[in-house]
Amino acid sequence: MASSSAVVTPSPSLRISVIVPTLNEQDHLPATLRGVTLAPGDELIVVDGGSTDQTVAIARQFTVQVLHSRRGRAVQMNWGVRHAHGDILLFLHADTLLPAAGLEAVRRALQDGVVGGAFRLAIMPPTPALRLVAWGTNLRARFGQLPYGDQALFMPRQVFEALGGYDDIPFMEDVRLVQALRKRGRLTILPQAVHTSGRRWQRDGVLYTTVRNTVLIVLYFWGVPPEKLQRWYRARHRSMKERGGMVV
Repeated sequence: MASSSAVVTPSPSLRISVIVPTLNEQDHLPATLRGVTLAPGDELIVVDGGSTDQTVAIARQFTVQVLHSRRGRAVQMNWGVRHAHGDILLFLHADTLLPAAGLEAVRRALQDGVVGGAFRLAIMPPTPALRLVAWGTNLRARFGQLPYGDQALFMPRQVFEALGGYDDIPFMEDVRLVQALRKRGRLTILPQAVHTSGRRWQRDGVLYTTVRNTVLIVLYFWGVPPEKLQRWYRARHRSMKERGGMVV
């Protein structure tokens, strides 16, 4: 990995690599990949962590760059970067839709001397409760400089490499990378919105999911290891399933 902390000043000719980690995403992936509009020189890379559904077959309908790696979002995204050729990296969740001309907005934004950024968040379907969640998320991202991975994080490749890539941790990999980015300069939050699936909130309940996420991030900043947070999250989720999916 490079050691320089200099920020690339992109020009419109610089290439973007869109990297999408997947695991059993056959229901959401077609719309996500269909929404990626590449310019000449850009590339779309899907990195699968061992899907048992039609995810890989679907991905191959949209790109020849379908890779396989060990399971884990951080591991998969790092593997995608190793095979990428772009000057700019954009990490896109498999259930998140880029806005129209989103890649061109990224190219323009990085000309302003920022070290990276993300998009404003919208959650689908846009129920009143999920609009409120998105509003809070956007406040945190804009004023706290803390966007999450579902907001399509992007940065110059040399900045990513200077940071050493994503840490190989099972949880909070996006938060840790953004923390490192903030130490190097300003992040931009683009006004265009990515639209992400509200399935987590719908599955577990908006109130419970919001409180859980807040508690997890607070515990992380208090120094609780990501591995322990993930074990707590998974144990709680299994317990809910055993009680018939009731949120308590």
